[in-house]
Amino acid sequence: MAAIRSNIVTDKAARDGYVEGILALKAEGTGIMSNSLGIPEPVVELSTYDLFVLWHIWAMSVFTPPTEGDRNAAHRGPVFLPWHRFMLILLEGQLQRVLGNPDFGLPYWSWVDDDENSPVWADDCMGGNGDPGRGFTVTTGPFSESSPFRVNIATNSDGDVVTVRRPLRRRFNVPLGLPTQDELRVALANSDYDVPPWDASGQTVSFRNLVEGWVPAETQPHLHNRVHVWVGGDMLPASSPNDPVFYLNHCNEDRIWAAWLENAAEPRYVPDQSAAEDLFRHRIDDPLYSIFTADDDDRWTPRRMLGVADIYSYDSLTFG
Repeated sequence: MAAIRSNIVTDKAARDGYVEGILALKAEGTGIMSNSLGIPEPVVELSTYDLFVLWHIWAMSVFTPPTEGDRNAAHRGPVFLPWHRFMLILLEGQLQRVLGNPDFGLPYWSWVDDDENSPVWADDCMGGNGDPGRGFTVTTGPFSESSPFRVNIATNSDGDVVTVRRPLRRRFNVPLGLPTQDELRVALANSDYDVPPWDASGQTVSFRNLVEGWVPAETQPHLHNRVHVWVGGDMLPASSPNDPVFYLNHCNEDRIWAAWLENAAEPRYVPDQSAAEDLFRHRIDDPLYSIFTADDDDRWTPRRMLGVADIYSYDSLTFG
């Protein structure tokens, strides 16, 4: 039976399950020590949750092509939505496993028209903003300083992977505001999934570039990017999956893509396999980058991500 993904604010069962599952994955040791992966001391044992953080960090360092330093294996190009859909599917599977519930659906946070007073920041959900007097440490909710939840893997100012042992941090950028209905409406109205040069250029207008948040350039960030910047703290660097809000944001981004796909004309994804080799990882039948699967595993590609009704669906594709 396919899972049904619902709104974390309105679905208490999904909310409670998500919190319980995330804490379980964070507490679950893997036997993998950080130094075995070339991460400098101090040595920590990585949890299942930490592996997803590391996967995201490494995906951002795999540039496509390697000389570009911009488009990478998960961002700033066409694969942005398929890759994160793949990540959510694998995390959802892990949550189903630790919860003993094969029907559990990863919840989403519908941030349109939301603000710092949203129920998502309540003590029974994600907890609130960080305390400025304590280095923006989160002091409320299930992932607070008083909980067992700790950030173990992060990136430093040079972008290098480091081990830490500290509480979660958030620093809301309230004046920036969260994405608006008008911005979302503009993105959904764009009929081009992506267009050359297939990057994050502020002048390249497409559904993917609008949803990722790079255009219009003069007033970015938008949509996905704005949510990261608005939450701040641990949501800002490559190690942003450290904040469980990361997955709620991306589940909503995925829901937006699902809504777009319902009305999309062919081609629903570009570029196809005839595109240049330097677009590897972004062409429709290229393997999605993963530390959990091999590159010769052709089950997980952008094409596979276009049809996932056998895995999950959303309770609603209505926004605002």
